Parts: sequence; structure tokens; C-alpha cells
Amino acid sequence: MPVTGKPPKARAAVIFAVGAAILAASDAVIVRALDGAVHPFVIGFFRAFFGAVVLLPWIALRPSVLRSVHPLRQHAVRAGFKLLAMVAFFAAFSWGPLADVTAIAFTSPVFLVLGAALTLGERPGPAMIGAVAIGFVGALFVIGPSGAGFSLAILLALAGAVLQSAIQLILKSMSKGDATGTLVVWNLLLTVPIALLFALPFWTMPGSKEMGLLALQGVIGAACMGLMTHAFSLAPATIVAPVDFLRLPLVALGGFALFGENIALTTLCGGGLICCAALIAARSGKPTSA
Repeated sequence: MPVTGKPPKARAAVIFAVGAAILAASDAVIVRALDGAVHPFVIGFFRAFFGAVVLLPWIALRPSVLRSVHPLRQHAVRAGFKLLAMVAFFAAFSWGPLADVTAIAFTSPVFLVLGAALTLGERPGPAMIGAVAIGFVGALFVIGPSGAGFSLAILLALAGAVLQSAIQLILKSMSKGDATGTLVVWNLLLTVPIALLFALPFWTMPGSKEMGLLALQGVIGAACMGLMTHAFSLAPATIVAPVDFLRLPLVALGGFALFGENIALTTLCGGGLICCAALIAARSGKPTSA
């Protein structure tokens, strides 16, 4: 019997990636729902803490997942970068339009191309150069005169995108020695104490409502990471990565429905261009997942 469409594994990967995109959009909406009541560094701590709690039973059942060929300090550096990227995005989601911040977040693959050229000596081909140019134009649409402008939220989103690309560059070497599960587990476990150190100067105990949202966010974050990691294990990044662009309309819809945020035409145009640039970068390179 002939088989049409995507192979079963690819279809399953797309389903898992769609689930991860829905959860990631929910994550952004939860940060906005906290309405500035919790400092971004405190959000980062609880996000990592509750995520680690979710993973502890799995680690207890599979302690071998903790075996790594890389020194602990290398995992700690990646965890520190991951925390700073998260906090930058949390602050941006708290203070700026959700759709604008999400669109800017998708510039990360463009910065990854530039970073690989500068630090690894990789020579980008015409497609990669085109992706950088398209992504740059898309970002200008979002932050241009009729767009959001260079607000603090947009600058933080750009910082988060740059940090995210740095994390991917670190993963490019670490993934050659460790399994994805090992990288995910060590990232969460080490983020907890690092995040606590950063959160202490801004510490205020969240109320019951905020604590409930933070716990939900931690579970969502761990589930999102697990779904996307499994999706990348089932199919190539060229199939999985584009599905993540579903986050942009979902976040925009959440911002409109829950917080009355209007979606500017410049955001739609710029977001579309940025997604095209990220898609070209994903199909032209081999991005690392985790």
C-alpha cells in the first residue's frame, strides 16, 4: 500500500512541535498575567525550580542521564546564559506588546549565523546572507517609526535573541558528547542555584495567585522543553523548526483576547519577514536542539 504525505515519525514530530509552540505561547501569556507583581529574576528562579521538580522523578528512574563528558563549569556557563536569556524575555513580555517581543525573539537564528561566522570561522553562503538581510529588514519593520520603536522591551527582546544564539553556539560543541536529555537535565538543575543568587537582591515572596501561575509556568516550561526535544529526535530540524513560528500568531491572539493588545500591520509584516529569515537559516544550516 503506498504511503502518502509525511512519514509517521515526521507527522508525530510536527504534532509534538505544535504542542510545544502552544505551551511556549502560554508561557508568554502567563508572564504578562503576572502584571509585574514578580521581578523577572524571581520568575526565572521559580520557572527553573518548578521545572526541576517535574524532572526529579525521571532523573531518579534514569540516573544515568546525569553522566556527562563535559565539565560542570561548561554546563554552568550555558545555564547562566539560558537564565539571562529567559529573564530578558520575561521582562520584555512584561513591559512590551507580546506580538512585537515574540517577533523580535525569532531573530535568534540570524544572530546565530553571524555568531558562527565570527567565532567559528564558518562562511555563510548566499542563502544565509539573504536570511540575515531579510531578518534585519523584518526587525526594522517591527521597531521602525510606525512600529514599537526602540523601547526597553524591544531592546531586552533583542538581548534575549543574542543570548539565545550564544547558547546555540555552545550547544553546537556540547551536543557532540552528551545526549539531549543530559543537556536538558543539567541545564535545569544548575539554573536553580544560579537563578536564586540573582533573585535574592530582588526577592519578595509571591502571593498565592502569583505562586500558582509560577508553578504552572514551571510545569509548562518543562513540558515544552520535553515536547520540542522529542520532536527534534523524531525528525530533522528543517521539519520541526518552522512549526515553532506558530508561536507568533498564538501569542498575538492571546495578547488581543486577554489584554486587548492590537496587532500593528508593521508587526505582521516584520514578523512574517523574520519568520522567513529564520526558516531560510534553519533549512540552510543544522541548528542544534535542546
